[in-house]
Amino acid sequence: MSKNITKMKTGEGLDKDQTDLKRLKLMSDKDIDVSDIPELDENFFKNAKVIMPSEKKHLSLRLDADVLAWLKSQGKGYQGRINAILRSYYEAHREDTPKS
Repeated sequence: MSKNITKMKTGEGLDKDQTDLKRLKLMSDKDIDVSDIPELDENFFKNAKVIMPSEKKHLSLRLDADVLAWLKSQGKGYQGRINAILRSYYEAHREDTPKS
């Protein structure tokens, strides 16, 4: 294990969506602590399922300016967050939808 471990609290040092790429490139495989990662055995692969991401459709969407600003202020991936919010709503209500 590396002697150069850096511990930070959220909000100090690096922004939450940035990586110290220079330090990462200098690391070798032996510098990476994988002791908390279980080995993948045959049992894991017997029960594993491949889940392909669903196809995304392009669309234009009009949002309130303050809602969009808040989503963007959360960092990269605001469009994915919009999708996750809508998916959560959909999952919670889809059984309520009348069948046509």
